Amino acid sequence: MKILARLGAIACLGISVLTASELFIHQTAMAQESDGCFMVDSKGRKINLGGLCNNGSQQRSQTQPSSTVTSGGVIQARIKRRDHGTPIIDVTFNNNQTYEMVLDTGASGTLITAQMAYSLQLQAVGAVNATIADGSKVRFPVGIVRSISIGTATVTDVPVAVSDHIEVGLLGHDFFENFDIKIKKDIVEFYPR
Repeated sequence: MKILARLGAIACLGISVLTASELFIHQTAMAQESDGCFMVDSKGRKINLGGLCNNGSQQRSQTQPSSTVTSGGVIQARIKRRDHGTPIIDVTFNNNQTYEMVLDTGASGTLITAQMAYSLQLQAVGAVNATIADGSKVRFPVGIVRSISIGTATVTDVPVAVSDHIEVGLLGHDFFENFDIKIKKDIVEFYPR
């Protein structure tokens, strides 16, 4: 019954998606993977893409952990990058699969990519109609993940919507509803209520 009640919370998701073609109109670029992972832009400048290529997992192990817990119980998640100013952090599903997720403070529910749903072997248990950020109405299939975690913060049996029109999932209010959130320059802090 608790799960069914939470399905309704997914109905209001804030989604903002720009395609690469919208961001880089009239720019020609070439992706390379020799001597590292980089891209050469239309002016011949080399741009490092190491965090996006297959060696990203190797680099991650050499950097700081994606989340920590302070002595006061505050969970700190490292901001990996930002999408139009919105933080992207690592989130672990089912205790063993970590994905980048947009911390969407305007979304009532969590929305994952179709690829994530496939990797998590998610089974559809229903569907939900939602109004997205541009005001349009869409229908998403819904499945239940066993857990969503950031550091020691974990919620279980979470209904999540699935979209094949996004590249990065959205972490919504259904995860952080029991936390006060402070977004800083390089970290997001979750304060238990």
